[in-house]
Amino acid sequence: MGRFDDERQEMVALLKDRSITDARLLRAMGKVERHLFVPEPFTSRAYEDSALPIGKGQTISQPYTVAFMTQALGIKEGDRVLEIGTGSGYQAAILAELGARVFTIERNLDLLAGARKLLDRLGYRVVSKGGDGTVGWTDFAPFSGILVTAGAPQVPQPLLHQMDEGGRLVIPVGDMDIQDLAIITRLGDRYEQKQINGFKFVPLIGKMGWQ
Repeated sequence: MGRFDDERQEMVALLKDRSITDARLLRAMGKVERHLFVPEPFTSRAYEDSALPIGKGQTISQPYTVAFMTQALGIKEGDRVLEIGTGSGYQAAILAELGARVFTIERNLDLLAGARKLLDRLGYRVVSKGGDGTVGWTDFAPFSGILVTAGAPQVPQPLLHQMDEGGRLVIPVGDMDIQDLAIITRLGDRYEQKQINGFKFVPLIGKMGWQ
């Protein structure tokens, strides 16, 4: 038994209680060791259902938010998924654990270096780069799923254009204080959108985000 095994299973039980029903996702959340992605002063709080600071003014999202957004993405094994905002690497690890082919972009190179090192050490094959995630990653498009882990003032057009047919984009959209989670599905030339209220993310900085 590992040091945090019980806490991790309690976190999974809480996610089940809060309407996370995808069995594969719950298994992944129960396997990925969130405490490894949290800085030392906060390790003991790693399995609380709360966002925690990871440095550089960024946070690791609360487990429920990670699970909710991942479930909304509806990914299958082998799907090509773009993540905007690598942060600590935790969300990328969850996606990789689900069998996705993960491509992730982070604008802060120090955070990216730390995430890369940890993901490599844990054996997750994730393709990453530093840069402006709001313009996407055309080299590897189209994507079955795009997940944005920061709040945008509007949906960046380049991300819509990089979605595959039937693909989904999950992105928080709103002002600096509070956002609604937009879940957008590409159906040919049109996009179907639904929104869930009341999320709070750090701002999405970039050409198509907050300047």
